[in-house]
Amino acid sequence: MNNPRTIRIDQYNYPLPDERIAKHPLQQRDACKLLMYRDSTISDHIFRELPSLLPAGTMLVYNNTRVINARLRFTKSTGAAIEIFCLEPKSPADYEQAFAARGECAWQCLVGNSKKWKEGVLAMDVHTESGTARLTAERLPDPPAADKSQSIVFRWDNSSLSFSDIISAIGEIPIPPYLNRKSEESDTTDYQTVYSHIDGSVAAPTAGLHFTDELLAEIDRAGIARREVTLHVGAGTFRPVKSDEIGDHDMHSEFIAVSRDFIAELAATVGNRPVVAVGTTSVRTLESLYHIGCLMAAGKWNGELPQWTPYDADESPLTAAEALTEIVKHLDAAGDSVLVGRTRIIIAPGYRYRIVDAIITNFHQPQSTLLLLVSAFLGDEWRHIYTHALGNGYRFLSYGDACLFYNHQQP
Repeated sequence: MNNPRTIRIDQYNYPLPDERIAKHPLQQRDACKLLMYRDSTISDHIFRELPSLLPAGTMLVYNNTRVINARLRFTKSTGAAIEIFCLEPKSPADYEQAFAARGECAWQCLVGNSKKWKEGVLAMDVHTESGTARLTAERLPDPPAADKSQSIVFRWDNSSLSFSDIISAIGEIPIPPYLNRKSEESDTTDYQTVYSHIDGSVAAPTAGLHFTDELLAEIDRAGIARREVTLHVGAGTFRPVKSDEIGDHDMHSEFIAVSRDFIAELAATVGNRPVVAVGTTSVRTLESLYHIGCLMAAGKWNGELPQWTPYDADESPLTAAEALTEIVKHLDAAGDSVLVGRTRIIIAPGYRYRIVDAIITNFHQPQSTLLLLVSAFLGDEWRHIYTHALGNGYRFLSYGDACLFYNHQQP
């Protein structure tokens, strides 16, 4: 496998006028445009046509993560506004336990206007349907992480309220920074997929925003299998590549959870039926499974897939089905029904896809790791495709239009 470390990120730039960035979604989610690229041909569609564009027997895999109200705004007695952006739980570290915590929990957070909060405790009153509480936030003495996030302990004086109750009442949904606007009430609904139900993300898996309940029902009637994985999207997904070469870019770590039964089904599916991933987060999860299985077979799995594993490891002799079966064996031996871990995988040109045959995705920012992932899937044709989209009125980024890409590596 070719090593992409020396790839220059400026090779993945393109002009994106601000007016082409969709600031809000269409009122009807599945009425957005859908660009399909297959067999070296571009065709223009509407998203609700998707069931007729997927091959018979397709397995459609999407990310069931739900965006949390991660942005908390405190006001000091001096009047200074302090924003705390909850990234991921620290104590308890388990997402489900952290949201269920009563009275106290700690999170890794980004702090806005931190110069105004050098010491002391922040506090605010919280009013929920289930009661009121006094919420406080206090820095822990841990040093800041590489991403400048800090450890914050939250405490509240009403043990009948969970942390989920607290942030649901006072938190704001964290929309992408490139929208250049504040969160609005409509984002509470607009920035969630209709199938989201596992709390944990601070950014939506936006390719899934185009689905409606009616479209999902039509997909079911078409005999397309729908399956779920979980990847909690971190704020790092918006972090631009600031280094000249991507070898100097440090990928963020993200939590994944995939059921044992799905992995076993996927092992029987891959290579026999098309696997279509909804969004880059589903792609990252599915492709990570292959490399996790290889690490397990070699006795080297430690709970997190390193960024460069696909390129540094010797070419594995395992097929995709064999690697997935290794995970099933590992889980069965441990008595676990779910694979839980973290991934830092970077998918860039030179990567060979093992699981995913097609991707449903949006149009991505210039010079982003997501555009690298798409380029690894499409080859140099991504430029032609994006030029077509810019010239034909497609809307870009999170609230924009969609694409259906078939892998150029496939026969």
